[in-house]
Amino acid sequence: MTETDSASLSHHDRMARKKAARDKMMAGKTQEKGLIIVHTGPGKGKTTAALGLAIRALGHGMRVSIIQFVKGKRDTAERHILERFAPQLEIQALGEGFTWETQDREKDILAASRAWGVAKQHISNSNYGMIILDELNILLRDATLPVAEVLEALAARPPMTHVVITGRGAPAELIEMADLVTEMTLVKHPFKQGVAAQAGIEF
Repeated sequence: MTETDSASLSHHDRMARKKAARDKMMAGKTQEKGLIIVHTGPGKGKTTAALGLAIRALGHGMRVSIIQFVKGKRDTAERHILERFAPQLEIQALGEGFTWETQDREKDILAASRAWGVAKQHISNSNYGMIILDELNILLRDATLPVAEVLEALAARPPMTHVVITGRGAPAELIEMADLVTEMTLVKHPFKQGVAAQAGIEF
């Protein structure tokens, strides 16, 4: 047997053992349920990852709702594209912008309350397979919305409804309740090199 043949056989054996172990692990994963998914952390990509899940859900024929808690009147490229999937997908920008832009806490609280009212209706509606609450973590972190009320609505949702929540500063209570939590870590960002926001990347 040549050295190449030996290496090939060794690789085959390792992969066979790996497949057997994975098959055994997957055999025990039989439960199906709607998931609470949280994308948080200082790194870029939280909303982008959530929109990727929306596209996947659309491919499975699910009805999807996207509620943007911070983004407001400013047009975004993703909204232009996603609106083409109506009525299977609804996207609503119900925010007033970041707090340093509004500089009006009462106005922020009112906008958050209105957006949360829409979100609660969608969360309780079993017609939606996935609901994305974009930047909701920011409102929870800043106490613009009460965490307890959000957790209560999530707990009461239909059993097969997936809810994806994005934004920095996810509260500990939400992380504890969630089924899947991903923290985006900032390693490097072009802003720090003086690069302006780029079309197709930042907006």
